[in-house]
Amino acid sequence: MKKLVLVREIYLEAFRNLGHFIIEKYFKAFAWFSFVMFFVVLYAFVYRLATGFAFD
Repeated sequence: MKKLVLVREIYLEAFRNLGHFIIEKYFKAFAWFSFVMFFVVLYAFVYRLATGFAFD
């Protein structure tokens, strides 16, 4: 739980004094998109491990 709070603080600090409104919204959307894509890749990898996919 402590690591989750640390990641949250890093996320909030990264966008605190960023500047222009559009740039701030763009980077927030890009960060969330990156998080989602990372978890999709992680899910696909775990699914392949669970189903016995041969990594040749």
